[in-house]
Amino acid sequence: MEEIDRAIVAALTADGRLSYTDLAERVGLSVSAVHQRVRRLEQRGVINGYTARVSFEALDLPMTAFVAIRPFDPSQPDDAPERLAHLPEIDSCYSVAGEDFYLLLVRVAGPADLERVLQEIRTAANVTTRTTVVLSTPYEGRPPKVAVGELRGRTRSGAEAPA
Repeated sequence: MEEIDRAIVAALTADGRLSYTDLAERVGLSVSAVHQRVRRLEQRGVINGYTARVSFEALDLPMTAFVAIRPFDPSQPDDAPERLAHLPEIDSCYSVAGEDFYLLLVRVAGPADLERVLQEIRTAANVTTRTTVVLSTPYEGRPPKVAVGELRGRTRSGAEAPA
């Protein structure tokens, strides 16, 4: 990926609400050039979408847990993600290496809801569970480190400025 595209991705992962004007200023391109590059990054699947970061506490979902699942019978079809997709309490599902097959990120209102969801997971996917309750979250959803070289010396069009 070109350095200028990396700079655009880095800026948008830090603040997905940047206007094209602000983004153009940050990376040293014209607004139309930035708009074209963002559209190409979206088409190539580098940028998959834009989301709002929300407070789960404010949504009455203050309890977070990681639930590792493993099938009772390892020869059964590996279809747990499909079997669990209907449970809105499951925020994320990760396929993992090791003893467990999947790691689920679950968000619920409290212990009773967690107990109910665990039972639904076990029943729906025919799995055993191992649960870790999160006590606090010092940080979450941090933007990825995107290696970006120096962008100084560029004109608004993105071309190298004469020396």
